[in-house]
Amino acid sequence: MKMLSPAAVEHYRTHGYHAPIRVLSTDEAAQVRRHLEAHESAHGTLKGPMRHKSHLLFTWLDGLIRHPAILDAVEDIIGPNILVWGSSFFIKEPHDPGFVSWHQDSTYWGLDPADIVTAWVALSESTAENGAMRVIPDSHMMDQVPHRDTFAANNLLSRGQEIAVEVDEAKARMLELQPGEMSLHHVRLIHGSDPNPSDRRRIGFAIRYLPTYVRQVVGTHDAATLVRGVDEFRNFEPEQRPDSDLSEAALAFHAQVTGDHQQILMRGTGRPPAA
Repeated sequence: MKMLSPAAVEHYRTHGYHAPIRVLSTDEAAQVRRHLEAHESAHGTLKGPMRHKSHLLFTWLDGLIRHPAILDAVEDIIGPNILVWGSSFFIKEPHDPGFVSWHQDSTYWGLDPADIVTAWVALSESTAENGAMRVIPDSHMMDQVPHRDTFAANNLLSRGQEIAVEVDEAKARMLELQPGEMSLHHVRLIHGSDPNPSDRRRIGFAIRYLPTYVRQVVGTHDAATLVRGVDEFRNFEPEQRPDSDLSEAALAFHAQVTGDHQQILMRGTGRPPAA
């Protein structure tokens, strides 16, 4: 094991998640947050596609998805050959009605097999008071569960998708994190989070890691970033690292790749991507 103990790996295998895991120092986490908030001060909050695959736009996020401590923990789960397929900011402002409905990440991604892990990195405190993520332990052992699309205004998911079967919330566990800690969860694990009624922002950055043998089975074009090891399978087009923050080349490449992603995620809805 590079980062996780055998007991931690067993907990992930058995229950579908493990947390908390310290991967950044408090100073490192604060520095990433400063980069984000400096951008927001200059350009406004990140919206729509810019909240997704943001590692293609900003050098400081390109560095974060490659952080050795994060990759060491991920390698303990999925092995040494690692791609990043996606990344997303999940930001809840103070007194924000935004929420994440109970769902499985795998619902519309089109990836097979389901050997995919999300690293949810806390850049602020994520607690019961400001809408931390909750999970249903052991639910990753289920196959893909039916979902229904709601497109609810305050739902932070692309389609407002929610589990179309009853969820026993009494079984839920809350994953509270401090800045610089992360949780790992399986792509099939049922999870969600409530609004943030507190006076503090809740900032998380979710990174979707997959072993190189995973493939896209519903989209004709898809891309990913190799962050460790070798890619012998070449199931995804290689992604272009940002040469500088929000450079013309980075913006153009990000628009192309996120456009392809939206075609996959929104297929069958007749709706354009969220603005």
